[in-house]
Amino acid sequence: MDIVGFLKSQFICHLLICYIFIVSGLIINFIQLFTLILWPINKQLFRRINCRLAYCISSQMVMLLEWWSGTDCTLYTDPESYNKYGKENAIVILNHNFEIDFLCGWNFCERFGVLGSSKVLAKKELSYMPVIGWMWYFLEIVFCKRKWEEDRKTVMQKLLNLRDYPENFWFLIHCEGTRFTEQKHQISMQVAEAKGLPKLKYHLLPRTKGFAVTVQCLRNVVSAVYDSTLNFRNNENPTLLGVLNGKKYQADLYVRRIPLEEVPEDERECSNWLHKLYQEKDAFQEEYYRTGTYPAIPIVPPRRPWTLLNWLFWALLLLYPLFKLLINMINSGSSLTLASFAFVIVM
Repeated sequence: MDIVGFLKSQFICHLLICYIFIVSGLIINFIQLFTLILWPINKQLFRRINCRLAYCISSQMVMLLEWWSGTDCTLYTDPESYNKYGKENAIVILNHNFEIDFLCGWNFCERFGVLGSSKVLAKKELSYMPVIGWMWYFLEIVFCKRKWEEDRKTVMQKLLNLRDYPENFWFLIHCEGTRFTEQKHQISMQVAEAKGLPKLKYHLLPRTKGFAVTVQCLRNVVSAVYDSTLNFRNNENPTLLGVLNGKKYQADLYVRRIPLEEVPEDERECSNWLHKLYQEKDAFQEEYYRTGTYPAIPIVPPRRPWTLLNWLFWALLLLYPLFKLLINMINSGSSLTLASFAFVIVM
């Protein structure tokens, strides 16, 4: 196949994948809207239904990583902790070095059956975004404006609402607040020096207030903190476009299970504990760069078929009417109609 033909085939694949994701997502958002009538009648049923509906959306992105690109993710952890994953509520601390680290976090959730009920601390602006943002609204995701004086009360109320959640959930949090870049790292370390905090080589300074409030509000509901450090072999820097193009990556995820009882209740002590944790994460990152491995047993959690089956269901449901519409347009012979259709699809 020549270069032009190859690019065209990739472009068509991208269009079809995006079409299935967006249209199925909007259909699910519409269904979620009708589930609101259940909230005053049976709140827990509302939550269980929306966990399944949310899974129909988020699992499509995990499918791209697992089945489309074939990315492998090796989990480094101890066997005792491994047996508890998916069977308890947890706060998952993720490093924020890569474009797809959130997707690998979702993959971690999927392998242990908690993808549909997984939670995040997200920017308020994302709540207005169709498909994922609207899905998160019905999942009772905690949104914030990144102005702690305004956010504190709202965040605490949202977290306290999760105390009676009927499904096992993982609360995924990027304590660094933003993705690592050299420029951001320099600024972050200047702040660390000014505040007398330990400097980090491979991470930004963690933002401790959100983490401390999360621990405070979910204590006795969450069993542990999962400290997670993600890296990719061969110093690769994966991208969403690479995943969409079917490029395979080799991910290594190191997870330490820390019982929540070991995390201090006092906000200042909790802050110091988190800074110490990030020093340890820095040391693990250093060792990975030096040896290419983590100090734990490598395990590959079995891949579940549900992400692929869900995507195939939506593909079969949505592609037939699309092709039928396209054929009818071609048969109509109207250049204006075809041009309008192509413009809408590309947009």
